Amino acid sequence: MPGLLDSYTLKGITLRNRIAASPMCQYMAKDGLVTDWHQPHYAALARGGAGLVVVEATSVSPEGRITLGDLGLWSDAHVPGLSRVAAAIADAGAVPGIQLAHAGRKAGCRPPWEGGAPLRPGDPQAWQPIAPSAVPLVPEQPHVPRAVAVADIRRVQEDFVDAARRAREAGFLWLELHFAHGFLAQSFLSKHSNLREDAYGGSLENRARFLVETVAAVRSVWPAEFPLTARLGVLEFDGNDAVNLAEAVEALQRMKAAGLDLVDVGLGFSTLSPVPWAPNMLVQAANHVRKETGLPVTTSWLVTSAKEADRFVREGQVDFFMFARRLLDNPHWPHAAARELGVERQVLPTPYHFWLQDWSAA
Repeated sequence: MPGLLDSYTLKGITLRNRIAASPMCQYMAKDGLVTDWHQPHYAALARGGAGLVVVEATSVSPEGRITLGDLGLWSDAHVPGLSRVAAAIADAGAVPGIQLAHAGRKAGCRPPWEGGAPLRPGDPQAWQPIAPSAVPLVPEQPHVPRAVAVADIRRVQEDFVDAARRAREAGFLWLELHFAHGFLAQSFLSKHSNLREDAYGGSLENRARFLVETVAAVRSVWPAEFPLTARLGVLEFDGNDAVNLAEAVEALQRMKAAGLDLVDVGLGFSTLSPVPWAPNMLVQAANHVRKETGLPVTTSWLVTSAKEADRFVREGQVDFFMFARRLLDNPHWPHAAARELGVERQVLPTPYHFWLQDWSAA
């Protein structure tokens, strides 16, 4: 069976290994535009040897931003900057990917290092977020979202479609839809945040409708030879995880029929329930999703050992891994992984070949 450092092919795209840089928010954009921060950051991840580099959650509309520093793709003005980022990733030998997102009721907040709380209602830059129902994440919080009408749903879906077109124009070859973390799509699926009584609420079929329709709409414009993937929260740690996982599987089966190619198994975060953090905490759930849906899977969340990741891949539990903190700590961690696994292999693009040989022998 292939391991962590073997190539991986999905549709018409081949990754040079099974180490992917997970989409990690940088909160450094201005009006959604790329700044001097982004290109060197993503180029470094690609030069370090990752097979896939997925650009951070990129909002499909201004109201969908988590913070004012989020990247955006809601206008053509955002394409040139992201095109430079995609080119830098590809030039370093990695596949350029991007995650499209709408934060829903979690939009309009301050960056994490400022506490992450919602912008104050009196702030001229603040806005009222949207959600399936007018249910705030934090009870009695003034950051109450506006419940969307069907016309709003159609507009958001069109925003995803337009952003997908622009992502392709910018040169990205891999697309991930952010359907996790309590963002808009996840909040449609979750009973904690979706109290609707129309075609988008109540039954699982209805609660999954926004996700399925959005996948189908994006699939209609995203090239068939390029992977269309989604990050979906499958666990909420709310005492009902068996039910949550079963519903996630059924929702994914519907999304697969609509054109989804792979799922990035993640957390729901639709509640404030405490998360029992542990190493490799989602591998078992990812393996379950893989078996029940037939979809290829990836996941992340406290996967830090190259040997363990390699074993999970060889056992067929996951197809590849998304790494976050490992690559933030050291973008060249793939070399350390190769040494840990005893694999002598060039994992950097050709210009670094001789440097890598000398370094590996040290």
